[in-house]
Formats: sequence, structure tokens, C-alpha cells
Amino acid sequence: MKLFIIFSILTCFCQLLSFSNGRPVPHDVWASGPEKVKAVNLGGWLVTEGWIKPSLFDGIINKDLLDGTSVQFQSIKVGKYLSAEGGGGTITVVPVASSWETFRLWRINETTFNFRASTGRFVGLSTTGNGTEDIVAEAESPDATETFQILRSPDDLNRVRIKAPNGLFLQVKEDESVSADDEGNGGMGDDDPSVFLLTTIKQLQGEYQVTNGYGPLIAPLVMKEHWSTYIVEDDFKFIKRNGLNAVRIPVGWWIASDPSPPKPYVPGSLQALDNAFSWAEKYGIKVIVDLHAAPGSQNGAEHSSSRDGSLEWVQTDDNIRQTVGVIDFLTNRYANSSSFYAMELLNEPSSTGVSVDNLTKYYQAGYDVVRKYSQTVYVVMSNRLGSSAEPTELFGFANGLVGSVIDMHYYPYYNLSLDNLTVDQYIEYINNEQAEKVKQLTTSNGPPIFIGEWVAEWQLSNTTKEDYRRYAAAQLEVFGRAQFGWAYWTLKNVNIHWSLEWMITNGYIKL
Repeated sequence: MKLFIIFSILTCFCQLLSFSNGRPVPHDVWASGPEKVKAVNLGGWLVTEGWIKPSLFDGIINKDLLDGTSVQFQSIKVGKYLSAEGGGGTITVVPVASSWETFRLWRINETTFNFRASTGRFVGLSTTGNGTEDIVAEAESPDATETFQILRSPDDLNRVRIKAPNGLFLQVKEDESVSADDEGNGGMGDDDPSVFLLTTIKQLQGEYQVTNGYGPLIAPLVMKEHWSTYIVEDDFKFIKRNGLNAVRIPVGWWIASDPSPPKPYVPGSLQALDNAFSWAEKYGIKVIVDLHAAPGSQNGAEHSSSRDGSLEWVQTDDNIRQTVGVIDFLTNRYANSSSFYAMELLNEPSSTGVSVDNLTKYYQAGYDVVRKYSQTVYVVMSNRLGSSAEPTELFGFANGLVGSVIDMHYYPYYNLSLDNLTVDQYIEYINNEQAEKVKQLTTSNGPPIFIGEWVAEWQLSNTTKEDYRRYAAAQLEVFGRAQFGWAYWTLKNVNIHWSLEWMITNGYIKL
């Protein structure tokens, strides 16, 4: 009889409550809406961004020739540029450089590279029927025949020779044909047909670049030092003491493979994230885990660890499945943490390469995985970035998913039309146009809005500390209207106004 009574009581209790990993959760857990976060991003920590901490790259030999660096080669003797005309086929020379004359580097070591043409094909040697070797951009993936060395003049690092896989050097002959048959016995003079002027067009400085740049022996040491010193427990004390209640932590997809991530990534970021959760729990700080970098890159940017600026995330089903697996791993690992407040499924997918249909299919799968482990963790879905993206394009989809949040990023800094305004006009723009955008999003019967990235920086000249204080205060007030809250980008940064730590310490921002 006693057992029956106990069983009946437990049954009634379970009918009143649902359970999330052993913790009772009231059915109306979402009714009151989210507790607003006042957060800071821990950018540049577990996903490298060179502009945040440039010194991280200082020890790399030939650090200007990392993966994804876009280069052009101009024959000094002829004055014309190596060209994969049409983005592929035989390598020729042309007088004016454009996209066909621009090659992206895949770094093998400090002097050895693959050259990727604008179509995505790789430059290499191809043996013809008569036994000669042509230089062509045809390979879908690089091999030994697509591997070249760049040898730099010690007197002028931009004056180079290019050693082909056959051991000989590229040269531009009198008839302006390109061949790989120069012995390389000459100097680096202007009359040498094997000497080229190297021009760098664009560089990437992300996680792929820093780990592959240092290589498998040095990278683990450099990254371990960075992870253990850049964000520490004292930072969480600072966050708590200054009125913030949450952190948004960008992570990369390789974290789910720790301690044996795929090359060139190195182990250790998972332990750093574990430490962050321990500190967050100790100081009562909420954690938003943000998948900043997906396999193949969802936007082609360095902050999504693209190897060469390509967006390849949606090109294979395996990439999508692997990304869902990362969400599964992270949610399962931290579901029982009292600080785990939200899982952001993806950061800043690009509208030029990711369709709404592909994105919502992934978001549905990611949402289902989170709910497998937790009924209380919010699921954050980043809106697409780009001119073709609509601010409310995910609203209809997300409305059907309880506990979902839409992440919007606002950076007036990149709006060049504002650069000629006065300080007062700029702040007026925040209080009017920007405020109206937030109002429309928060009153459209959509899901809660999260301003996941913003910064009190602009491109105005001759501004004062008081100007910055007013600008920051205006954004705090406007972005504070978002139902889910906001997160400043970022806690630490060598660019001082992008560093919330510096802005608070020096009296530019008061929370």
C-alpha cells in the first residue's frame, strides 16, 4: 500500500512537470519570455581572428604568405601577369591583372604552396603527347604535380622565382609563352625571365591560417599558450563586477573532435571551453555557445576558418551532417550546466551562398538535436548576412519552434554613408533609423530578437571621449529593447574601442 501511494504521488508530480536532464521544468517555462542578456563576446579566443590579436601570427615564417592569401605574379622582364584565362586551362600572360590573374595560396610549408585559380581549379604541370610539360589550371584538387615553391630575394621579398614540380623554374619567354624549364642559375635582375614581382591582394588571418602557418610542431604550443592566457578567470570576475550577465563564446567545428581534431587544427580548445563553463557557473554568468565556424565555411570569411575565402559549407551533405553532429556534441556536453543559456546554431551565414531553404533545413535539424538534451536551453539562429537577406526571413520558420531566438548583428561602422555625418547626426541615426529597425523586429509577432554583435566604434574624425560615451549610451538604450538582449563585440581587442574591457576601464561605457 505504501509503495502504491508513493508511486501515485510520483506519477502526479511527473504529470505536472516535464524533465530536462533530470531537472524538473515547468510546462510554462517559456511563457514569461527570456531573461535579457547583457553580454560580451569572447571573440578571438577559441576562433582566431588576426585583427583582434595580430601578435598571435608574429612567429610565423613568411606570415604574409598564409593560406588564402590572394597574389598576382608579374613578369619583371615582360611586364605582364601570369593568367589562368577564363579561370582555367593553359597559363598565359596578359598586360592587365584582374580575377583571372589572381591566385589563392594553399600553404604546404613556409616556401611551398598550391595555387588556386578563380574557378577553384589548381595550377599544375600537364605532360603533353610529345613529352613537353604545359602549365595549366585544371586539377580539382592538388597533388604533387600542383605543388610549387616560392623563392624570395633576400633584398626584396616581393621579387620571387617560382619552382615547378619538375624542379625547374617558371619563365616567360620572348614569345610571351609560359614554361617550366628555367635552370634558375641567373640572379634576380630585371632581365631574368624567371623573376616575378609578387603582389599581395588580400590576406586571411583565421584559425586555419595560424595553425597551418606554424605547422604541427609549433602550433600546439602557440595555441595552448593563447587559450590559457587570453581569457582567464579574472575576466569572468570583471564581467560580473561590471554589470554583465552573460558571455557569447565563438567556437569552431573542430572542437567536437578534440583531442584529435583534423589537421591543421590542434587540441586544447575544448578544455578552454570547459574552463569557461566552470568560471561562468562560479560567478553566475550565462553562456551562449556560438558555432562561429562550420566545416567548409558558411561565409568564406577568416572568422569562419575558411582556408582560402571559399564558401563550401552547403556544397556537401556531409558538411551539414557534421555540423549537426557538432551541435549534438556541445549540447550533450553542457546540457546539465546551470550556466548553459543558449546554443547558437551558426554565425553569419552568407546570403550569397546559403539559401533560406538550406539554412532552415539545417536549423530544424540543429533545433531537434538541442531539444533531445534540453527543454530549457534557448536555440539561437543567426540571420543571413548580405544584400539579398531580409531581416524577417526566418520569422515564420522560427515562430513554430518554442524557445527559438533570431540573432541580428548591427555595425553602423561599416555603413559608409554615415561617415560624412556629424557626431550629433550619427547619434540621431541610432536613436531614429536604428531604433525603428529594432522596433519593427520586436513588434512583428516574431520570435525574440538578439543583437548578438555591436560595437561603439565609428569612422568619424576628431571625436572626443564624451562623443564615444554618448554613442555607446545610445546603442545600449536602443539595442536593450531587443527581447533577448545584446552582446558587445568583443571583450578584448588591440583596437581599443572594439574592446569592452578597455571601454569600461577607461570610462567610455557605463553599464
